[in-house]
Amino acid sequence: MTKKQKKNTGGTPATVALTAAGTPFTLHSYEHDPASPSYGEEAAEALGVSPDRVFKTLVADVDGELTVAVVPVAGQLDLKALASAVGGKRAAMADPAAAERTTGYVRGGISPLGQRKRLRTVLDASASGHPTICVSAGRRGLEVELSPADLATLTAAVLAPIGRA
Repeated sequence: MTKKQKKNTGGTPATVALTAAGTPFTLHSYEHDPASPSYGEEAAEALGVSPDRVFKTLVADVDGELTVAVVPVAGQLDLKALASAVGGKRAAMADPAAAERTTGYVRGGISPLGQRKRLRTVLDASASGHPTICVSAGRRGLEVELSPADLATLTAAVLAPIGRA
């Protein structure tokens, strides 16, 4: 970890969790535009990273249990595939207030890491095709870049094809 990373890591539960685990990561910050229609696409553009390497964190309700889905910002979440990946029957997007309350993060800044309550997590299988991916570091305008394997390990994620173009 570089000096710059150490200086910036105290900001969110996600970066604290990464540091505590000794996981290598790079922190990227950018000026968030509140008028931006897509947080993830804004992050990809601001960081100059391909949208298929920037992943959004979505919270869904699968058979009454909140579940985290991490999919590329360039696509959408396939709710049927998500339910199937965790052995469920039906999935729907979670109530935003419940997602915020449970994760401890605000919409547009929900990270799969360092959540208030650890939720079952599914990472889109396309992540494994990249040496590193970017996910929210816990607030709008802050992304963390890490290996998909490290993300899967830290979140106990299942890898499954849950995204669609």
